[in-house]
Amino acid sequence: MNIKLIVVGKTDDANLIDLIAQYTKRLSHYVNFSIEILPDIKQTKNLSESEQKAKEGAQILAKITAGDMLILLDENGKQFTSVDFAAELQKRMNSGIKQLVYVIGGPFGFSDEIYQKAQGKISLSKMTFSHQMIRLFFIEQLYRGFTILRNEPYHHR
Repeated sequence: MNIKLIVVGKTDDANLIDLIAQYTKRLSHYVNFSIEILPDIKQTKNLSESEQKAKEGAQILAKITAGDMLILLDENGKQFTSVDFAAELQKRMNSGIKQLVYVIGGPFGFSDEIYQKAQGKISLSKMTFSHQMIRLFFIEQLYRGFTILRNEPYHHR
């Protein structure tokens, strides 16, 4: 199984970029993982929230193939403990999915079309974090999930 994380907009913070790269490298020992960064929508001052979400949604849909399972990182999604998230990953791997795609949307969330296409939503917290920070937190949780599945000591350091 492949896991892809699609994100809208780039990260400018060098520290976050470095940490994301570290956890991405760690993940490569467990799963084929990739991050796809979609460019920010230009000239958003002239667009309504719904128009901006629609444009971002079109970019996201262009990166999804027919066999992909689409999961949104959404504030209204299901919350997991790290152990439960690991079990969810195992369930997805056992189901025969070729590619699991997680998406972190833009500042206004997702278009209705993306919500309709998604097969699930998860929330990392009831708190609000920047989109750049969520990338790191999510990738770290993926890594943690795989270490849990392998009974490795990282989870209880």
